[in-house]
Amino acid sequence: MCVQLMQRASTSFKTFDVLIITALIWFLGKFIRYVFPPLFESFQGTYTVSTTVLGWTFSAFLFAYAAVQFPSGILSDAIGTVWVIAVGILLASITAMVLVFETPFIIFVMIMVVLGGATGVHKTCAVQLLTSVYSSHRGRALGVFDTFGTFGGVVAPVAVVIAASIPGPLPGWRVLLFFTGVFGLMLAFSFITRVTQELKPTTSPGSIDPSPMERDSASSITWRSYAHLFTNKKFTVFVILTIFFSFTYNGIVAFLPLYLIQEAGVSPTIAGVLYSVLFVASIVQMGSGELSDRVGTLPVISGALALATVSMTTFILATDSGLWLLTTSVLAIGLGSHSFRPVRGAYLMQTLPNKVAAGGFGIVRTLLMGAGAISPGVVGTVSDFATFRIAFWLLALSISLSMLLSLYLLYTDTIE
Repeated sequence: MCVQLMQRASTSFKTFDVLIITALIWFLGKFIRYVFPPLFESFQGTYTVSTTVLGWTFSAFLFAYAAVQFPSGILSDAIGTVWVIAVGILLASITAMVLVFETPFIIFVMIMVVLGGATGVHKTCAVQLLTSVYSSHRGRALGVFDTFGTFGGVVAPVAVVIAASIPGPLPGWRVLLFFTGVFGLMLAFSFITRVTQELKPTTSPGSIDPSPMERDSASSITWRSYAHLFTNKKFTVFVILTIFFSFTYNGIVAFLPLYLIQEAGVSPTIAGVLYSVLFVASIVQMGSGELSDRVGTLPVISGALALATVSMTTFILATDSGLWLLTTSVLAIGLGSHSFRPVRGAYLMQTLPNKVAAGGFGIVRTLLMGAGAISPGVVGTVSDFATFRIAFWLLALSISLSMLLSLYLLYTDTIE
């Protein structure tokens, strides 16, 4: 019996090893991103900086993240996904380990920028890799992939609390990031050895050794090929839609803990728990990805954005209404937001021409992450000059516009 179970587990791993290892790297990338917001209050004390400065520091991280999306997509189209992903995780791991040393704030900001760029190469290339390897179940594969990633946000605040309680000569968060880097080096080794072994015999997108025909196809791709994508009205509308979503989502994940502490009056521990709840809801991604394979992407996208819009509005109105309603609305925001994310990738990959799939997806991610990068700085600035609640109403307006555009696309798709 045990032997049979071991054999089944081995067979399952061989089938899904590319997905599992790629998803674990995404988990680590998201962990690195989401470990910083729970530390904002500590940073304010350590570096004596304002909310505005912290907001724009996190924006610098996200700007670097956004800037590498298109270039990494072009590299992926030209030379394959594997080495682009590998270099990214190696650089992120080494940079995270550097944070074990005390540095001036300006050096800390520079390290944040490098981390943003290093973690930013993964998603664009990974989506191309997974949709190629699991072409008949794209929604399901991307749902699992994004769920793994988003659970980095579940673990991050818990890890911060645990690390802070460990005695030692160094602050707990520095030790935490050092061992995060060590884990990243282990994943990089596993990815290079296992995934390259799996893909080496093939000549499909994502292979590390493209055939001469693929190299010729890649070399024929020009900037005009990518610019031509925007002549498709539906594609352009979808890009605008996802930009509005990204602005809202990045503003929430950057400042939800601080909003809860300052506006709702909850303790930092409770704020951390609710921050984790936002990401626990990411388990829905596996269901939304599967559902999109069955009923189509646009119905799922419209429903997810509608839920996120209603929940965001409820959350702001419920700020003073008690912990139960706050928890429920945070969970609902997470369900709506995370339901959208894997289906967004599936919609784009089924819309984009194969030869420019990674580069085209990279353009979209550059734009949406650029808008998302602005969000923490805007929210931090508005909160300092007005209130956090007004800043969050701005986020609610943005997600509402995203929902309206999704309904437009669904309507036009239905009548055709």
